[in-house]
Amino acid sequence: MTTHDIPPPPKGGSGALLPPDAGRDRPLFVVAAILVFLACIAALGARGAWQQAENWTSDLETNLTVQIRPVIDSDVEADAQQAADLIATLDGVEQATARDRAYAEALVAPWLGSGNIPEDLPLPLLVQVRLSTPGSVSVSQVQTLLDNAGLAASVDDHGQWAQAVRRAASFARTLALSLLALLTGAAAAVVAFAARASLAARVDVIDALHLSGAEDRFIATLFQRRFFMLGLKAGTAGALIAVLVSLLVSSGGSSADMAFFLPRWSTNPFELIMLGVAPLLAGATSALSARLAVSTDLRGRW
Repeated sequence: MTTHDIPPPPKGGSGALLPPDAGRDRPLFVVAAILVFLACIAALGARGAWQQAENWTSDLETNLTVQIRPVIDSDVEADAQQAADLIATLDGVEQATARDRAYAEALVAPWLGSGNIPEDLPLPLLVQVRLSTPGSVSVSQVQTLLDNAGLAASVDDHGQWAQAVRRAASFARTLALSLLALLTGAAAAVVAFAARASLAARVDVIDALHLSGAEDRFIATLFQRRFFMLGLKAGTAGALIAVLVSLLVSSGGSSADMAFFLPRWSTNPFELIMLGVAPLLAGATSALSARLAVSTDLRGRW
């Protein structure tokens, strides 16, 4: 009988030829779910860093602060209100708000203490300016306007800190994506090890299939299907845990301030789509790792 006369292997699928083994599959499921959970948190961290950087830089680039210094024989609060009224007339200014002495005392209270500031101690007052778009009004333009009005004022441009915020956010995002890549590699290595162990444990079945005419690619496909399903289930579990943890932390009141790197859940479905794809990626990674590991071992066996 030639090899062409040997009947093809049965079509019962990987479940019939490679029945599940709870003793071996359960630890692998737990490890894979944990790795997927950590990978999802890393991806959410990268997303959160990007969102926070955008929010912070937008606030910095659309805000100016004007300091009105007290001058002898002058009402500093009246000067602050005059400066706010002048600045509000400029094109590109959305709002200009003069702050009173109580606001200035609250700012210096952490250093001087509350209630320890004498009433006759001169304090500079602030005018907060919000621009309609970043750069719509220049610092020099505001400074010239106030100098021409005879006001003792200095303008602080918050936009100079925007680049530093972008660099910090870019570093955090790169770190999160690097962690995501390392976790993906770790998951692939764990699955490859498990696939080789499963192949060794079922060597008698594999030998029987090979003697029946099964090709290496058919045997590798059996393992590929089995580990795809295991990775899909573990990925689903890990993604669901990541969703629950991020929702609890981001809506946890004061604890939410400690998790600023997590994105704020809103009507934007990006986070849900990203986490919904995680189980598919976990399954695909598991399937590819198992197929490569099994194919390599089969080539070395025969």
